[in-house]
Amino acid sequence: MEVLIVEDSPADIRLAQEVLASGEFSINLHVVRDGVEAMGFLRHQGKYTHVPKPDLILLDLNMPRMDGREVMAKVKNDRELRRIPIIVLTMSHAEGDVLKCYDLHANCYVVKPMDMDDTVSAIQTIERFWLSAVTLPPH
Repeated sequence: MEVLIVEDSPADIRLAQEVLASGEFSINLHVVRDGVEAMGFLRHQGKYTHVPKPDLILLDLNMPRMDGREVMAKVKNDRELRRIPIIVLTMSHAEGDVLKCYDLHANCYVVKPMDMDDTVSAIQTIERFWLSAVTLPPH
């Protein structure tokens, strides 16, 4: 399973890596820190020429250079990428953000809990659901 994390917070990246590495599924985690890097990864450009196509994207919304909304719009409008499920994982509770993400065809929207234990639980729930209960599209 190939999972791409698009996140600019080093602490959030480290936590997701630790939780997913200790989980019950075999996951190859790839991390990029903003939307520009994410699109380079997804389009196999520059240093990302030989990376695999991700099966799942965990996407933060508020990042420098290109935010998560812009990434989602580009991914969902690209015939080669649009079937990759996108899980928005963000601090934003804003109704406008939730609506915009679903308008852009997010597969789900998860608000990062403030408590570390709750965040770990949320990531584990995402992992269990998306990697065991869901049939992901083939490449």
